[in-house]
Amino acid sequence: MTDSEKNSLAPDTFLVGLGVSPGIAIGEVFLYNRARQTLADWYIPPELVEDEVRRFHLALDESRRQLREVKERVSSPELREHLYIIDTHLLILEDDMLVRETQGLIEQERLNAESALRRTLDKFRTFFNAIEDEYLRERRSDIDSIGERLMRNLLGECQRSLGEIERKAVVVAHQVSPADTMQMDRNKVIGFVTDVGGRTSHTAILARSLEIPAVVGLENISALARSRMPIIIDGGAGTVILNPSAETFREYLHKKQAYEYLEKELRAYRDLPAQTLDGFRLTLRGNVELAQEIPAVIAQGGAGVGLFRTEFLFLNQTRPPSEEEQFEVYRDIAQKMIPEPVTIRTLDVGGDKFVPEINLAEEENPALGLRAVRFSLKERRLFKEQLRAILRASAYGQVRLMFPMISGVGEIRACKELLREAREELDERGQAYDRDMPIGIMIETPAAALIADLLAREVDFFSVGTNDLIQYCLAVDRGNEHVAYLYEPLHPSILRALKMISDAGRTAGIEVGMCGEMASEPLYTLILLGLGFNELSMNASCIPRVKRVIRQVRRTDGEELLRDLLLLPTAKEITHYVEEQLAVRFPELFAARDFL
Repeated sequence: MTDSEKNSLAPDTFLVGLGVSPGIAIGEVFLYNRARQTLADWYIPPELVEDEVRRFHLALDESRRQLREVKERVSSPELREHLYIIDTHLLILEDDMLVRETQGLIEQERLNAESALRRTLDKFRTFFNAIEDEYLRERRSDIDSIGERLMRNLLGECQRSLGEIERKAVVVAHQVSPADTMQMDRNKVIGFVTDVGGRTSHTAILARSLEIPAVVGLENISALARSRMPIIIDGGAGTVILNPSAETFREYLHKKQAYEYLEKELRAYRDLPAQTLDGFRLTLRGNVELAQEIPAVIAQGGAGVGLFRTEFLFLNQTRPPSEEEQFEVYRDIAQKMIPEPVTIRTLDVGGDKFVPEINLAEEENPALGLRAVRFSLKERRLFKEQLRAILRASAYGQVRLMFPMISGVGEIRACKELLREAREELDERGQAYDRDMPIGIMIETPAAALIADLLAREVDFFSVGTNDLIQYCLAVDRGNEHVAYLYEPLHPSILRALKMISDAGRTAGIEVGMCGEMASEPLYTLILLGLGFNELSMNASCIPRVKRVIRQVRRTDGEELLRDLLLLPTAKEITHYVEEQLAVRFPELFAARDFL
């Protein structure tokens, strides 16, 4: 796009991306364009190989120096909690695959350092793109960030800092790295938007922690926008408006005031129990992946961790983490959450992508293949190491153990048999553990829902993973753009499956919780109350919004609403009925629907 075309950008140019940090920002653009370098392969003569290797290592050294400098400059308590991200990037710079692979390409293929690095980074991206789990797939952004830094250092480009911004602005960029975010002056940067990125990237996590509105995945906004152009971003809706008209400006100014009023109101709920007007108390917990996320759960009023994902420990390692390495992580998170419980989920991935030393064959349909507990039961040594590590951590806090993707009683019994063996091994070692540690399972397959009554006799609690349950029940891949519209959380079959699970748990006298995305949507809270769920676990930032709804409704309202919903035949009719009823029954609660 030429400058003249940019200048002629129409008023109210509306763009839709992915809102990763809520809030509305109105201001002008600060263009911080860091487009990915595109370079053709360039071969070098043998006598220059040594110089290219040396140049690559100098770029590694310079990148380390820059990141350490960022760490030293960070002083605010909010950001210091996230310095582990910079440590992660420093570890990537030490990664044997990154260094060895790039150096090998220089020496063996006689590629120049930039081309060799680019090819290595492409291999990393291919690896991450093959990961089904969104959260883990998003770790690719860390590789991208560090790769771009290395490349700029190889090319001798100046590393600009967002600390250089002199006036309040919305940062527009191709990509913003966690290190960039840590250098932002919170008094100057009022929001940021990028071409690429995902909800669970470290940059998005930082933006939410700093309460900076952010929208990512806009594809080409860094090409459309220009410095000082007026801009509005809505980090909740994921919308961006370039060149807003006077009417749009007034509309969003009103929305911004309403949002800020609601945020102030939500802060009052953080320390209150999640209790309905008729006295039913629900437990709200956080979903986390790292111990460093625990302060956010506590700050948002979460009563423990309902889902601790252990996959990150296994991601992109040349070998699986040892029992001792896992134990230290699990103990740390259990201690940080005392006196509240932490639910640790055993490995929930396919081994071919995470444990290179175990060479499993490629699968045509991995979603229905050897994954989650199926993989763990095949790799018994690996599984028992994790079980021993979790058991040992249970001596240091309230730990609950959860098995993913259970589809039959035989699987849970096999898991419990290995758990018994792990206990005996710890007894022989004389190592302590909680002998009454609760055991639960995730309900995320239609098979598990249909035999929930049988499974409930085997465990202490259920936790419904709605993302997979909906996908498997409706036979829909929500990542497939051609059928994503069929992914309907309020489909009659889903409501009936949830009722079946909840009824089975209640009859057996065990707790029934939910840790999928449905738990974090305030629109569904009344329905989940009606279904009789005891616990909801979600991203920490969602806890106050869900708690606000719980404290202003009666559980009997939910039961009454559910009775009506179970008579409706389509997801569309159910959704319409829910929205209509909530607007009539609780007009004040759902008036600001855009911000819920």
